[in-house]
Amino acid sequence: MRDTSSTSHVALVTGANQGIGAATARALAARGVAVLCAYLRPSGPGEGSGEEDVPDPSHAADPYHAARSVDGEEVAAEIRRAGGRAEACEADLADPAVPGRLFDLAEDRLGPVDILVNNASGWIQDTFTPDPADRFDRPLRPVTAETWSRQFSVDAMAPALLIGELARRHRARGADWGRIVGLTSGGELGFPSEVSYGAAKAAQTDYTLSAAAELAGLGITANVVRPPVTDTGWVTDEVRRFVASSPTHFHVADPAEVAKTIVFLASDEAALITGNVITLR
Repeated sequence: MRDTSSTSHVALVTGANQGIGAATARALAARGVAVLCAYLRPSGPGEGSGEEDVPDPSHAADPYHAARSVDGEEVAAEIRRAGGRAEACEADLADPAVPGRLFDLAEDRLGPVDILVNNASGWIQDTFTPDPADRFDRPLRPVTAETWSRQFSVDAMAPALLIGELARRHRARGADWGRIVGLTSGGELGFPSEVSYGAAKAAQTDYTLSAAAELAGLGITANVVRPPVTDTGWVTDEVRRFVASSPTHFHVADPAEVAKTIVFLASDEAALITGNVITLR
């Protein structure tokens, strides 16, 4: 049975073709929220969650890249078949003009956006060490201007511009309800072996918490979710053994489990929850 308690709301979810983003789009739609699924498919190994231009067929056998190469229209079509409202748009968040275009598209086809989920990542695994691979045998590369730029453009710049776009349009139409949810990773000691990823996520966290303070008067809440290890196609038996033996990692989560927390933060019930980094374990 569909919950229609949120039928007047419109969400923009980035990285919504697979994993946590797709699960969040489906879960929001099940509550009656119209959803714009923004996404971009990868072209090569280790190039993140769809922040390259063209899918590479040579990686079709790799479950991780196969999952990330899903067309976002498939998620939107699934939502529509279930009776919801959804559109999909493939766009590179590294382009600073894209946030405005996504909001224009959402307004034209679904209505004004009042829920923003910054889920997409330009994940690049770079490091300061000479090690060729991490503990899970994933290839490492040195920190360069290129790895920094790609990571920060998608994980820090794009969320900042998307938050700014939401706030500007929110003020212009005199709206008094809004929700922002970001996704982060890493910890107080950074993110060894994924240093630019951790740093960019830290920047996004700071932008989101600043938004919580600055936009509270507009009825907008802003929170960040730090998921546990989540099986979005990359989790191997070795990763599961690592989690099982870790004193700080308790579960390997399913994307739908993480989506439940995001959807709650985007609800009326979470009106007093803002300015938080919520760690899921």
